[in-house]
Amino acid sequence: MPDEEHYKKLEWMYIHEAPINKYYKPEISIAEGYAEVKIKSDTKYFHAANAVHGSVYFKMLDDAAFFAVNSLVDDVFVLTTSFNIYLLRPVVYGEIRAEGRVVSNSRKSFVAEAVLYNEKGKEIARGSGNFVKSNIPLDEHVGYLSER
Repeated sequence: MPDEEHYKKLEWMYIHEAPINKYYKPEISIAEGYAEVKIKSDTKYFHAANAVHGSVYFKMLDDAAFFAVNSLVDDVFVLTTSFNIYLLRPVVYGEIRAEGRVVSNSRKSFVAEAVLYNEKGKEIARGSGNFVKSNIPLDEHVGYLSER
């Protein structure tokens, strides 16, 4: 059974080892079967109609669901095999928060759902995805390590 050390290593990997997160500067918190991702809205994430682009919504929903799943897997990296997203309302300012939860766990695959909220707690998007275990070990090569 994974433990706090596993969650902290996943958090380190996400924040410090994923190059894309140098751009978004997210925060993450992971627990058993659960993950929360936060990003501050910024005009650099806007589309031409001056609201946050759907790609940011997708990233946050997928990241929250992905890490909810990987919280249950402590030997290998998991992979997203499909993800459905529903965009419900635009956001233009403030913190955006995604909460992901595992809803189905079988030996070979997982299903997780995630909900995205604006800073007032209103739901702005939701999604669900299928995830599988990869052959990529969770080790120092993917940044799975304690703080340096």
